[in-house]
Amino acid sequence: MPEPIRVRGSVVVPDAELVWRFSRSSGPGGQHVNTSDTQVELRYDLAASDALPEVWKERALERLAGRLVDGRILVVRASEHRSQWRNREVAAARLAALLGEATAPPPKARRATRPSRGMVERRLTNKKRRSEVKRGRGRPGAE
Repeated sequence: MPEPIRVRGSVVVPDAELVWRFSRSSGPGGQHVNTSDTQVELRYDLAASDALPEVWKERALERLAGRLVDGRILVVRASEHRSQWRNREVAAARLAALLGEATAPPPKARRATRPSRGMVERRLTNKKRRSEVKRGRGRPGAE
């Protein structure tokens, strides 16, 4: 691949840690589809990787646990395009997106807040006003 797979920031997955496999793809292509290996399978041994910092690796292993083969290998497949090259690009982009999302830091915890007194009063007056409007819609004397 001409472009390295960038996870986040300056962290890059080296080509030596990637395993590419190619097979015949179903889908569009006519007779061409029977003769060329256009489907791409990209395998990345996440547990054995030295490219990711240890904290990121643990976070990714935990978050991607359901997708991992044997609890360690991440597999990405692509077969949308007729050309192997385009499918390789798609698979690499998917792997980068998956790893970027899986290694992202957890979101900040929400700090509980209370509405201001003025906001509570405005809400209650609006509720009363709305209640009066709806009560006024009924038939006269049917209260």
